[in-house]
Amino acid sequence: MKGMTNVESDANIERIEQKMEIKSHTIELVEDPFGILSGNRYELFLHIEIPEDDELFSEKGLKIKVLLIEDEKGYHLSHYHIIEAITDRILDFELDEDEEQLIEAYCIEQAKEYQNAKE
Repeated sequence: MKGMTNVESDANIERIEQKMEIKSHTIELVEDPFGILSGNRYELFLHIEIPEDDELFSEKGLKIKVLLIEDEKGYHLSHYHIIEAITDRILDFELDEDEEQLIEAYCIEQAKEYQNAKE
C-alpha cells in the first residue's frame, strides 16, 4: 500500500442519515505487485460516530474499513467491515442499503480527490 492520506473533517462533517457522522478518514491506493488485477483498489478507513441509542453504538468507537474498486465499469464498493476502533474487532453488522450507497458515494468522492492530488 502506498500514498496514505489522513483527512480530518472540519466544521462541515459529513452526515449520513443523521445517525452516522464521518469524523475523519484515511485512504490508501492498494498496490498489485503481480499486476493480475485490473484497475485500482483503494482502502479507506472511515472513523464514525453513532448516537448512543443506535444498535450499532459502541463506547469503544467505530470505524468502517472499505475496499473501493476503480475499473472499466467505474467506481464501485467491493466490500466493507464495521470495526470496533479500540479492539479492531470486526462486528457482525450490515449497513442499510441507503447507508451503503451513501458510504460508497463518500468513498468515490474521496478516491477522486486522492487521485487528483497525486496528478
